[in-house]
Amino acid sequence: MTKTTHFGFNTVAEEEKAGKVAEVFHSVAERYNLMNDLMSVGMHRLWKRFTIEVSGVKKGDKVLDIAGGTGDLSALFLQKVGKSGEVWLTDINNSMLSIGRDRMIDEGTPTPVAQCDAEKLPFPDNYFNCVSVAFGLRNMTHKDVALKEMLRVIKPGGTVIVLEFSKVWKPLQPAYDTYSFKLLPAMGKVIADDAESYRYLAESIRMHPSQMELKELMEQAGFDRVEYFNLTAGIVALHRGYKF
Repeated sequence: MTKTTHFGFNTVAEEEKAGKVAEVFHSVAERYNLMNDLMSVGMHRLWKRFTIEVSGVKKGDKVLDIAGGTGDLSALFLQKVGKSGEVWLTDINNSMLSIGRDRMIDEGTPTPVAQCDAEKLPFPDNYFNCVSVAFGLRNMTHKDVALKEMLRVIKPGGTVIVLEFSKVWKPLQPAYDTYSFKLLPAMGKVIADDAESYRYLAESIRMHPSQMELKELMEQAGFDRVEYFNLTAGIVALHRGYKF
């Protein structure tokens, strides 16, 4: 029997999801940064800076940026690790990754880049001090497998940071739903000529585990001392786990 999973609010065969997600990000890649600024009113930049601070990354560390796309986190991590450190920018989507790679080169901070699947990371065991994934985990077919891979490649004492949309404070839910399902697709249509991809993004947020559910999923994958921080009334949550 064919295994199924969710793609937004729809049910699809597991082997089809990665391709469908790829289509979404191929479509939105060129306007992705602009839409991020508009959708979050610039808040995503503050969320990402908070992520860097909570990661505890320091000079000389090795960092893996999963689903790093256009390179926002990689650029910030590079400032932290310095010339003695190492930051790998990775993404499964070539369109997104190409924009991130070119940005790093244009800014004079080239960094290693790899197109790879988070569920099958091409890196050795116990290599990185920190692994981060921002707004990418919810698009992965097997989140548990991806989390175990992240655990595998970090050193003992290392951290994994997951920045992701989450469950908003309940009194804000009606307004947030109106924004997500009415305004967001309309913005996607005007700015990126793609309402459907942004409708999927809104749906995928609703299908993603809650703060506590993701905490439990990380613990089940083998992480210790898992905790989370709600940002902007729970619109986004930052989870942190350690490997001991």
